[in-house]
Amino acid sequence: MRVISGNLKGRIIKGFTLDSTRPTMDRVKESIFSSIQAYIPDSICLDLFAGSGSLGIEAISNGSKNCYFVDNNIEAIKTINENITNFKINNKCTILKKDYKEALKYFKDNNLSFDIIFLDPPYAMHIINDILLYISQNNLLNKNGIIVCEVDQNYLDEKIDHLIQFKNKKYGSTLVYYYKIDK
Repeated sequence: MRVISGNLKGRIIKGFTLDSTRPTMDRVKESIFSSIQAYIPDSICLDLFAGSGSLGIEAISNGSKNCYFVDNNIEAIKTINENITNFKINNKCTILKKDYKEALKYFKDNNLSFDIIFLDPPYAMHIINDILLYISQNNLLNKNGIIVCEVDQNYLDEKIDHLIQFKNKKYGSTLVYYYKIDK
């Protein structure tokens, strides 16, 4: 697994073999970042269910100002730390070893909000609709921000509270949905 674009392009991201993680395929990641390129410069990102940190690292490589990496797996946290240290981007990263619910509450309680949120939980959990509702109700997405969701089935609602799906794309058995605040 490699960084596919930006100033870290070509660098190897460790963690492809982490247990209980499913890395985003390079062609999917390339398409996602092509789609969101205009949102990335100087953005604050959240990589929830970060795994190896691939999506957040890609965002930083393309000009994101800061990324919060959240995972509950200690091996994933160690891998993210190793990757960001190897890439010398520690000053742009905040790593939280938390369950996603604890992390979302932490962001709410600390008045943190994001320009880009990556949601790529284990497919079997089917929790993205609930997470999107929480994000909307607690103002965790900035006014012109976007949310990128990766799932394996078509179960996401088109509108969730103040969020509206504005794009989706299928890659084999993977579906990627994009949300923004409905104005």
